[in-house]
Amino acid sequence: MLNYLKDLCALNGISGDETQIRKYLKEKIDTFPDILECRTDALGNLLVHKKGRKPAEHTVLVGAHMDEVGFLITEIKSDGTCVLDTVGGVDPDVAVGRAVFLPKTGRFGVIGCKPVHQLTEKEREEKPTKKNLILDIGTSSREETLALQILPADSVCYYSEWTELGGNRVASKAIDDRFGCAVMLKLLESEIAYDTWFGFFVQEEIGLRGSKTASYAVNPDFALILETTTAGDLDGVHDGNAVCHLGKGAVALFMDRATIYDKELYRIAFEEALKFNIPCQTKSRIAGGNDAGSIHVSRDGVRTLALSIPCRYLHSPYCTAQISDMTHTYQLAEKMLERIQEL
Repeated sequence: MLNYLKDLCALNGISGDETQIRKYLKEKIDTFPDILECRTDALGNLLVHKKGRKPAEHTVLVGAHMDEVGFLITEIKSDGTCVLDTVGGVDPDVAVGRAVFLPKTGRFGVIGCKPVHQLTEKEREEKPTKKNLILDIGTSSREETLALQILPADSVCYYSEWTELGGNRVASKAIDDRFGCAVMLKLLESEIAYDTWFGFFVQEEIGLRGSKTASYAVNPDFALILETTTAGDLDGVHDGNAVCHLGKGAVALFMDRATIYDKELYRIAFEEALKFNIPCQTKSRIAGGNDAGSIHVSRDGVRTLALSIPCRYLHSPYCTAQISDMTHTYQLAEKMLERIQEL
């Protein structure tokens, strides 16, 4: 699973431009046993149906999103720099000074903003906004930039290297949510207990769009969303403000800003975790959202649970997560897929 994650994080795919990710996934899935169906819908979701040891009593959809946050070029200026807009929840404070990559042209650049010595006193006291962000690719004129085939609407992605840290931790861009994709690849290559649908979704970061169309296509009775969630467990962050903690296992959610999760599934997740000695925690703050938000209200409603790994510095070039949490989340997801069929 970790090798899949490393490969996936090295690929580039902001919302609406997930082709690289989908291609990698499909190439892997085409080699796996017991795949009943693998297709791409009109929006770009990859939907996979895998045969289990037994036919399923309930239709279950396991889902994760392929897209990552990033930027789009909106204008090319006379000095050769490009005006950027954000795709998904990007903090401009995190973006300034970061290296980026333009997948279409293979070019690198740096995100900049107005130099500090040119800021007014008021501007120095304010956080930068996305309106302040520019892309510097080393050119000196608009004509030079255009000659490199760099155009408005081109995708711009964070550039970072997969980095193994101490304490059983790794850092990379796009762990949100290539982790969920890696878990599903691991499940798809393995023998599973029951026939199950898997959805690799597009455009989660800009409004849960891909999962909405996928849920109508599959029409599941139950959904299990695999995600990452924000951990603020740093020195000086007290009580529930840490939200969740690296090293304390899978995170089962009871509510976020998009979903109130199925209470029975939430309870069962902790039962299975206790039964199989899998570390599990919950979030101490109601915040964020994920593809469950669109899936659980599709058609007649879908009973939904989300399992996440805790992740520091989410939506940055170096999201940081713990490998043991990934393993425990995979284990709990596997157990939940069997338990759901018993309901």
